[in-house]
Amino acid sequence: MQWSETIKGYIEALRPVKEGPVVAERILSLIDFTSLNESDTDASIALFFEKARQTIGHVAAVCLLPRFVQLATVEFSGSPIKVATVANFPEGASPLEEVLVEIGRALEAGAQEIDVVFPYHRYLAGERQYAHTFVSACKAACGDNVLLKVILETGALNDTTIIADASYDVLAAGADFIKTSTGKIPEGATLEAAATMLLVANHIAPQLKRRVGVKVSGGIRTLAQAIQYVELADNIWGKERVTPETFRIGASQLLEEVIKANT
Repeated sequence: MQWSETIKGYIEALRPVKEGPVVAERILSLIDFTSLNESDTDASIALFFEKARQTIGHVAAVCLLPRFVQLATVEFSGSPIKVATVANFPEGASPLEEVLVEIGRALEAGAQEIDVVFPYHRYLAGERQYAHTFVSACKAACGDNVLLKVILETGALNDTTIIADASYDVLAAGADFIKTSTGKIPEGATLEAAATMLLVANHIAPQLKRRVGVKVSGGIRTLAQAIQYVELADNIWGKERVTPETFRIGASQLLEEVIKANT
C-alpha cells in the first residue's frame, strides 16, 4: 500500500473543531492518565488518583510504574477505570525473559493492561522474527483478558514505511493495541505516525478477525492537539469505532486542559 499520499490527504483534511464541554468529555473518556516518573511517591500517586475521577466523567485508564500497581488496584477496585503499567520501559532493550517476569509480577499485582516497549533497536537492525517472537510471548503472558499495548517508539523508527511494517508485524503477532511513544525520547506522537498506524489497523483487523486499537502518546498536552488526533481517527475509522476499547490518548498534562474546557 502507498502510504505517503494517503496519509498526507487525511492530515490536510483535518479541520478545526470547536472546543467545549461535549468534546472535552469525549476526550476525557479516551485518556490513559499517565505518571511514569522515577520521582513518583505514594503521596504524589494518591493525588494522581484523585484527578483520574472527575465530576464530568472518568479517564479510560491510569498508567503508572509497576511499583504502584497494587495501590491502583485497590483504589480502582469496582471502578470502570482500568489499571495499566509498563514493561521493558523505556529503552525497550531488556531480555525477553526479564520482560516476561515483569509482566507476570504486574499481573499478580492486579494490572489489567500492559504497555510494553517494542524491541525497536533490534527491529531496526533487521531482527523481525525476534520482534514477532517477543510480542507473541508477551501476549501469551497477558492472556485473553489483559490488554497488551505495544509501544513502537515511532520517533526512533522515523519513517512511515517502517512504522507501517512494524505496526503490521506487531498486530499480526498478537498485540491488542499499537502505541506511538514512551514519551522518553525527543520525538513523541505525530499526526503522520498516528495516521499510518490507524490505516494499518484498519487494513489488518478484518484479516485478524479481532478488534485492534491505537494509542497516541508522547507530547500531547493541549486539548487542541488531542482533538486533532481524535478527528484523524474519526476520519479514518468512522466515529462509531473511536471508543476507549479501540483508541486511547496517553497523557499526563492533558487532563488539566480537559477540566478547564468543561468549566
